[in-house]
Amino acid sequence: MAASIARASKRVPNSPCAWYLQGHARRFSGQQVFEGWGASGRRLQCVDCHAGGEPARVILGGLPAIPGRTMLDKRLRMMQPDFDAFRKLLLLEPRGYPCQNANFVIPPTGCHPTAAYGVVIAEQGRVYPAMSGHNLMCVATVLLETGMVPMQEPGTDFDLETPAGLVSVRASCKHGKVVQVTLQNVASFCRPEDMDVDVEVPDIGKVTLDVAYGGMFYAIVDASKLGLELKSKNGREICRLGEMIKTACREQHPVNHPQFDYPGCDILVLTENQRREGNRVCGKNAVVMSNGKLDWDRPQTWTGMLDRSPCGTGTSAVMAQLHARGILGLEQDFVHESIVGSHFTGRLVEEVLITSEKEQIKAVVPTISGRAWITQYCEVVCDPSDPFPEGYVVGDIWSGDE
Repeated sequence: MAASIARASKRVPNSPCAWYLQGHARRFSGQQVFEGWGASGRRLQCVDCHAGGEPARVILGGLPAIPGRTMLDKRLRMMQPDFDAFRKLLLLEPRGYPCQNANFVIPPTGCHPTAAYGVVIAEQGRVYPAMSGHNLMCVATVLLETGMVPMQEPGTDFDLETPAGLVSVRASCKHGKVVQVTLQNVASFCRPEDMDVDVEVPDIGKVTLDVAYGGMFYAIVDASKLGLELKSKNGREICRLGEMIKTACREQHPVNHPQFDYPGCDILVLTENQRREGNRVCGKNAVVMSNGKLDWDRPQTWTGMLDRSPCGTGTSAVMAQLHARGILGLEQDFVHESIVGSHFTGRLVEEVLITSEKEQIKAVVPTISGRAWITQYCEVVCDPSDPFPEGYVVGDIWSGDE
């Protein structure tokens, strides 16, 4: 596959599904975030999907205008309590559940002229990742299958602006459906100083890991070193150990992106059965995400949730790690299996340098291929009399307070 994906698409405001975006933002852009909210007021136009088994809710309309010069600025604005109320409404109970994600599709900022749309991604625990592969596969599928980006068969190319940077999309299309999405992700890396890091984890002891960036910062741990098998029946123990290791790593070995403020690690991937099959490398993984805040004094919070998909940014981070260790070269397929048996295929297409005032980092440009499916079209509302306008969590399935 070529190192670069064509970047020639343009926004199409008069597409068949333009009603998703038109009217609502203009109507409410000058009001307070929740003024007029309710069944007779603002409605969020949503399309629910999954990629590799992991759900994603794509929000196409109903938001007020989000201030910010860049997509990073808009991400930070959406993290503030008034806008974060949208994430809570969509992801917490009674409208959401622990593994749900949200993708706010908004106009691009102009920082990347080829971008068709901008996307701010939101997850549980007030996590707003700079990039997410499975989420972007869902967004791309929705934009094409609703007509917001004109579909061309057998393939459609366009760009999306994320807080991490520009992500190029190549979608294979057939009979009006998206049958595969390939994302050219942002530059990913695993620095020498972030390899073979020892962290002390309460109740576990010393754990050796690598930290790599693939759009999020991942602590990467060999599951066999913990005596774990990556099977769904072991999900509770995988989450317990993973969330503890991730939190300890963040406390003892903090990292940040060299070009913008994005502290980590913010997520963890356990790897298993990595092997070479011909000219490709294969492996299995389990990605542990937070659905609350771990408190070392409260063991009941020592848990999280598993990404059901093979994880796009996790696949990118693992490929960067394998490349740094000389295991995965350019133009070699990397087949990544999830906890539920779904697969993404990654490939490193280019070596690049990330430069800042303080350092120069050897990085790689990954692509990730997978497929997403639309599961429902809906309008989410909140009646003014609803006692749970920002949702709630309960300790039976949530790891802690939101």
